[in-house]
Amino acid sequence: MTPEVIGRAPDCSTWLSDADVRIGSMPLCDYFSAAGDQAAVSVLRTLGGPGPAGLDAVFLKNIDPVVSVARLEAVMTGCGFEEASERPRSGQLLSSPECEPFVVSVSDSLADALAAASPEDLVRFAEPWARTDELRQLGISAEDTLDVLEALAGLAQRARASDQRLYCWWAL
Repeated sequence: MTPEVIGRAPDCSTWLSDADVRIGSMPLCDYFSAAGDQAAVSVLRTLGGPGPAGLDAVFLKNIDPVVSVARLEAVMTGCGFEEASERPRSGQLLSSPECEPFVVSVSDSLADALAAASPEDLVRFAEPWARTDELRQLGISAEDTLDVLEALAGLAQRARASDQRLYCWWAL
């Protein structure tokens, strides 16, 4: 039996199966670091995203790089959601909108806040982020958000140490 075909491969030339792109109909949101936008978009040439491409990555589901991440930035930096979502590089689509998966940038201000956060800061941010509409509707607990924050903070610290930026490989 062949898998159901649902979309095109990263180069838009071949079809991907359901198993290649999704797990249980949940969007895959793999956050990763790369030297720049061009290097980040080049991950689309590797089936499966940043992990198989050999990049430092955090593999998540349902933590979208536009709304959920802007809400996280608002929590961590004390600004409003609108301000966070309008910051440079916040949820900016870098790849073709006609081709899925996508590569989206993460704002440098959030990457800096994650990299600078202490373990105590992460604990303090977990609860308010878990209470945002997006995460609450998904049933994501404060304990789960703390795990995500710790993973993202580690990624941001490693990215900062190697002069890289943060991105999301987003497969709907």
